[in-house]
Amino acid sequence: MAREHLLPPSASSLSASMRDLGYSLETAVADLIDNSISASATTIDIFCDLTRQIPALAIIDDGDGMDADKLLAAMKHGSTSPKEKRDIHDLGRFGLGLKTASFSQCRQMTIASAQNGEIVSAEWNLDLIDKKDDWIISILDKGEIAQLPFIDLLEAKGTIVIWQNMDRLLEDEHGQKRDEIVNEKLDIVEKHLALVFHRFLSGEVRGRKKISISLNGHNVEAFDPFCRKNSATQLLPEEIVRIDDELVQLQPYILPHHSRLSAKEYDYYLNRSDFISNQGAYIYRGGRLMAWGDWFRLIPKGEATKLARVQIDFPNSLDESWTIDIKKSRARPPQPVRDRLRQIITKISGRSTSVHRGRGKKLFEEVEAPVWERYADQGTIRYALNKEHPLVQSLMGKLDSEFPNRLNLLLDSISSSLPIEMIYSDFSTNPRDIEQISLSEELVVEKLKILEESLFGNKLGDAEIFKEVVLSLKLFENHHDVVEKYIARELK
Repeated sequence: MAREHLLPPSASSLSASMRDLGYSLETAVADLIDNSISASATTIDIFCDLTRQIPALAIIDDGDGMDADKLLAAMKHGSTSPKEKRDIHDLGRFGLGLKTASFSQCRQMTIASAQNGEIVSAEWNLDLIDKKDDWIISILDKGEIAQLPFIDLLEAKGTIVIWQNMDRLLEDEHGQKRDEIVNEKLDIVEKHLALVFHRFLSGEVRGRKKISISLNGHNVEAFDPFCRKNSATQLLPEEIVRIDDELVQLQPYILPHHSRLSAKEYDYYLNRSDFISNQGAYIYRGGRLMAWGDWFRLIPKGEATKLARVQIDFPNSLDESWTIDIKKSRARPPQPVRDRLRQIITKISGRSTSVHRGRGKKLFEEVEAPVWERYADQGTIRYALNKEHPLVQSLMGKLDSEFPNRLNLLLDSISSSLPIEMIYSDFSTNPRDIEQISLSEELVVEKLKILEESLFGNKLGDAEIFKEVVLSLKLFENHHDVVEKYIARELK
């Protein structure tokens, strides 16, 4: 009969391995904020001070706080079993996040927590674990607590998590180079928190008070990936999937064409990556964004769905079905949700495409005789210069008999040489950076005179016809005031 043999892991080796679970600074900080929100905090302040003799990062909240017993339980690895039923507002999962997230960035993690003005504190130090090769934690006395960085910011109720000996964060750099690296990382942290906790920051999570998060005194503003404040954003019908008597909600959105975004909105969204990479499902667990920008191999990302987003909400009671990882940065929908999502994608891809094609169609239909024409012939699409445009026809009428064929050859050559691939690449990544030509007011007037002469010669021109032709030429698109003044002055 087999005999049992106790074989505990090496604390030194295991703690070193746990540092490399794949956390980045922003996902590590987000994991700690989950704990603050679960403790009913409404104010969370993050400070990173590199000017201290020992640089430190602290996350301070005004949550429920902990007594000595609860603090030690929280510091224990695997403090809560993932099989244990959690409160519906609990953002935790494995009871490992606090420790693994902290160790991914530092070698010394201290927690001080207050209830009714009484502060208790404990500390994990990887150097001590390496030396003793055992899970030894330090319980701090009042004198040691008083020396902790940022401890004076802890209120009568709440918790502070302090990182010191931040070897991963500082990357063994010093001076200005170190500060530049950390500041770049903190900028990413702010953007990440603005997205991951945007519904908490906006006060949208049912049963939760609105929270505030600050980073070095700067308030983190919620970033809505669905651009819901823009009236051009399309809200499609919500879908419901039932799994084990629990509800999973799927809410599709179609974002506006970039031309419908204000300058502030455009900068706001483009600064956080382009529309193509951000399309896909946005998965929320208890209001907290877990994973995003993925169609889960149901379809490839592309232009047809670049404006499509699906908000998916599920409760923590379905964690096992969604295969949540320790970092809470990966989630895979169960099959019933994938099946419904596949149906939704079929609908929204058509909507997303129509936003683009509708805008393009409008550009062609804005004038009676556009400069460019779109032809769809036997399943193929081509673009060509419009030879019936008044400017082309006027020029044709003034040419000697041997020249019209040459002009036709030139127009056909230009049409066939349209750099579609380059235009697609530039437009799909930075559409508002495209500016075909920039004219001074003097040049605009000069070109208007040439246009008038080309159309009417020495005869008195027709103001309405002239307006129609000007409208068809994007050359004057940003100079409407100059055009109106010219027409009023020259074409009465």
